[in-house]
Amino acid sequence: MMMNSKSRFIKTALLMLSFGFTTSNAFSNGTITGMVETNVSKYKKDTVIYLVGVKSTIVPQHKSIDQENLTFVPKITTIPVGSTIRFKNNDKIYHNINSPSGAKQFDLNTYDHQSKSVTFDKPGVVPLLCKVHAEMSGWVIVTDNQYATVTEHDGKFTIANVPAGVYEITAWNEKLKPQGKTMVTVAEGTTDPVVIKMAI
Repeated sequence: MMMNSKSRFIKTALLMLSFGFTTSNAFSNGTITGMVETNVSKYKKDTVIYLVGVKSTIVPQHKSIDQENLTFVPKITTIPVGSTIRFKNNDKIYHNINSPSGAKQFDLNTYDHQSKSVTFDKPGVVPLLCKVHAEMSGWVIVTDNQYATVTEHDGKFTIANVPAGVYEITAWNEKLKPQGKTMVTVAEGTTDPVVIKMAI
């Protein structure tokens, strides 16, 4: 009886210790919020904001990009390296998707109402084109870590679950370029606001 009680006590203590580690890990990360600042406000949206040189385990993602009404939806997508995107043709006409990018060169040929997938195994900027419709364009921004996001229409952004530390944060935009170098400090369990200045 004494041994059973002791065994239960040890199991309970280990469970509580494990819970403590889990809780500690959950609160050891922070959130980065901010906005893009530029005098060309119409370009604030669809800006990719990402951290540079973060050493962490990369979790590949699975996302979709549609071809709809002769546009790529969404026009701008960001993924960590090793992720896969499923390209869907939702129009009732033939489309093609291709890219000449050094980060990922591919050609899905011409296809109708179906989907095809591509895995992006190198970081970089990947333009999306359609040989059938020259006016169509989109972008896939492949980062070397999972701490990236795309801004809202007003230029605001959030990157959640970032390990505490000091990082360089930068941006990519089809029309704008970041002005200078921006650093951000992430503390445990806090939200750190930041402004990314950009110009043509």
